[in-house]
Amino acid sequence: MNSVGCDRRVLALVALALTIGSAARGNDLTSPQSGDDRRAHASALVPLVEKATLRVPKVSRPPQLKDFLSGTPREAEAFVSGFRQRQPGDGVPVSQATAAYLSYDDRNLYVVFVCEDQPGGVRGHMAKREEIGDDDFVGVYLDTFSDRRHAYAFEVNPLGLQRDGLLNEGQKTDYTFDAVWSTDGRLTEKGFIVWMAIPFKSLRFTNNDVQTWGIALRRKILRTSEEAHWPYITQRVAGFINQMASLEDVAHVSGGRNIQVIPYGTFTGSRLLDKAASSFRTAREQSGGVDAKVVIRDALTVDVTANPDFSQVESDEPQVTVNQRYEVKFPEKRPFFMENAGYFQTPINLFYSRRIIDPQVGARLTGKMNRWAVGALVMDDRAPGAQLSQNDPRHGDSAGGGVFRLQREFGSQSSAGVLVTSRDFGSGSNRVAAFDTRLKLSPNWYFTGQMMNSETRKLQGERSSGQAYLARLDYGGRNFTHSTTYTDLGPSFRTDLGYVKRVDLRAVSEYAGYLWYPKGGRLLSFGPTASVSADWDHQGQLQDWSVYPTFELNFPRQTSITVATLRTHELFDGLGFESRRNVLSGYSSLTKSVALSASFTTGQEINYAPASGLAPFLGDSTSASLGWTWRPVKRVRIDNYYYYTRLADSTAGQPALAANRGTVFDNHLARLKLNYQFTRALSIRTILDYYALRPNER
Repeated sequence: MNSVGCDRRVLALVALALTIGSAARGNDLTSPQSGDDRRAHASALVPLVEKATLRVPKVSRPPQLKDFLSGTPREAEAFVSGFRQRQPGDGVPVSQATAAYLSYDDRNLYVVFVCEDQPGGVRGHMAKREEIGDDDFVGVYLDTFSDRRHAYAFEVNPLGLQRDGLLNEGQKTDYTFDAVWSTDGRLTEKGFIVWMAIPFKSLRFTNNDVQTWGIALRRKILRTSEEAHWPYITQRVAGFINQMASLEDVAHVSGGRNIQVIPYGTFTGSRLLDKAASSFRTAREQSGGVDAKVVIRDALTVDVTANPDFSQVESDEPQVTVNQRYEVKFPEKRPFFMENAGYFQTPINLFYSRRIIDPQVGARLTGKMNRWAVGALVMDDRAPGAQLSQNDPRHGDSAGGGVFRLQREFGSQSSAGVLVTSRDFGSGSNRVAAFDTRLKLSPNWYFTGQMMNSETRKLQGERSSGQAYLARLDYGGRNFTHSTTYTDLGPSFRTDLGYVKRVDLRAVSEYAGYLWYPKGGRLLSFGPTASVSADWDHQGQLQDWSVYPTFELNFPRQTSITVATLRTHELFDGLGFESRRNVLSGYSSLTKSVALSASFTTGQEINYAPASGLAPFLGDSTSASLGWTWRPVKRVRIDNYYYYTRLADSTAGQPALAANRGTVFDNHLARLKLNYQFTRALSIRTILDYYALRPNER
């Protein structure tokens, strides 16, 4: 189909989305249900109709944690109670008494949580910063631009350990964001108290004398898998930030001057045996660089780097890379690329920062101005030139890369934006331009669309262009979730800075899930999910299809069990393969000191890289994983992971394997991490990795 035909198909999907959205606005809350259910469902819209407001007093003396421990008189504070659950009981009052006290001065916003709990019931560990996922915690969420789309997250466990992040509606919480703020926490006879001071210079907001922000407070009780908020935030309405309360009359605050310059230097020396010369030789290496950050008008941030320091980045988490048809994607861990990464995200990933391997200099601009969000990044990459032989005239050259993102927000949580990427190396280049939009059609329905065009010039001078499209319709609710997606990737579409596994593809996928929440008992929720997909090339030949039903059970203590079966058809190397796999997985935070996860998969898998002289074939596949976390004492955390994958010959028609039927390969991955936490800011860590691939060499 030509591009005009593709455009018509995308426009038809947009029209369908708008039709469904218009209908949803009329009947989303009037589906067949009992009178009590209708009243409960309608009451979930109260936070949107009668939005809660909060006014916080300005104080001359900041509150201290010891004031709450000893009962010392304090200045007036905003008192917040009435926390209500979002999980497992939507709208049910929090099971343990929870209160928060808020105030501010010229420099900081102060929030103090006073949380009651059963004796010995609180979960809190002294661990590395951000590692509070297995702890109880409290949190403050601030929508400083009051746009109902973006917010800061500040979360603290009962001992004062910090985790911060950025919330963007429609995306996962970005916990790679790091701010400078102060916390403290103490266990008490009745529960725990947490003190937080959030500097205004760590936030970005409009340059007005009086601020109006969005705010939400949260408490997570791990023992009961309970998540409670103020104000009431329901799952019956899609979105989190749009349900926040209004924090009003924060007067005469400013981020002030915020300039950071961080130089670094490293030096290494070694003495090595040179076997060829039968003597020892010495080697020395030194490196240095600088990172700088400047905040402009409290809203825009400029980051500049020269020879960025990535020495603090630990090794990648283990992933199975053997017998993979497509490139394995590893998450970014380098701080320069992780910060504010959400500004460059689009439905189809057109900027995968790990494409930039060895940068020398770079700069980034990110921020918001009213309803406009902007992100720009330029950086070189020494890796392409270093990988060429010294005889190549391009040896030592750097590739240049750039990304520009501009997004406009409008209506109630709707947005539209453009993204442009560019990469040049030698006489070759790749340019990609994209338009995307996210439209809120009703309290529960969203439409997402993206159109892309690429222009590529290869080193030999050959030119090509390609188009790609995506349309997705999503429904989000407490019980029912649904998603329909259409993707069209042209044969000549190419994104050198993005992550696209495959082109020449037209794909349709459906996902639906339903959860029941029984009252009483140990079972918190249960229900099925199912996803189906199929794709064709642009000549109309079927490439793949899959059917993936699952069933999950959720219990307290973050305990879950999932069973699934996957049936697939895949066309590879001109051959069609049909396979089936069965999956059993589970996770549980059993006690304060022990958490376990495990999975087991058995079925069939294609051997994508068979021995010489053999065609790809379907083999028996077994994979398993086991992970556990153990905290033997307060300051020690031990994480252990093991992954096992085995592929065995199950095809009688492979004469070359007839003499040695059985294992094609065994793959073993293991990691042990030991962390000792001296204080909240200082720790020492040891990581041991084991990798073994044992192929059948006969």
